[in-house]
Amino acid sequence: MLVGLMGVGKTTVGRRLAARLGVPFVDADHEIEAAAGMTVSEIFEKFGEPYFRDGERRVIARLIDGSPRVIATGGGAFINDETRALILDHAIAIWLDAPIHVLAERVGRRDTRPLLRGRDPVVALTELAAVRNPIYARAPIHIPSDQAPHESAVAAIMRVLEA
Repeated sequence: MLVGLMGVGKTTVGRRLAARLGVPFVDADHEIEAAAGMTVSEIFEKFGEPYFRDGERRVIARLIDGSPRVIATGGGAFINDETRALILDHAIAIWLDAPIHVLAERVGRRDTRPLLRGRDPVVALTELAAVRNPIYARAPIHIPSDQAPHESAVAAIMRVLEA
C-alpha cells in the first residue's frame, strides 16, 4: 500500500512495482471515482472532504481483501485514523516521500487537485507536509522518491521487500 503526498509518484511507482511483483495494481482514487460515478474533484465540490474520506475508507477496506496487489492511495487516505488502522493492520504500508519543490513541479502540470485549487502549490504542499509527514512516518517502510527516475523508488522498495 503506497502512501504519501500528492505528486510523489504513488500511481506510477505502484504500476511498476506491481509489474515487478507480478500482481495487479489498483489506484484507490480511480476505484472511488468508479464507485461514485464522478471524479474526486466533483466529489469534493459536491459533498465535501469528510464525505470523500468516508467513501475512500470504504473502498480501501474493500481493496484490502487478502489478495496480493499493489494499491496506490490518495494523499489523504493514511491521515484518516480509521483508514490508517485498516492499512497498518492488513497491508504493508510504504511511505513515498519527495522534496516539496519536486512535488510542486509534478502537481503543477495539471489542475485536478482539489486541495491545491487556486493556491500556490509550494505553499499548499509545505502546509500539507507539515501536518501529514509525521503521520506518513508511521508507515513501516520509508522510500525517498525524488527527481531520480521512478524506477529508482521501485528498486528501493524491492530491496526492502526482499530483505
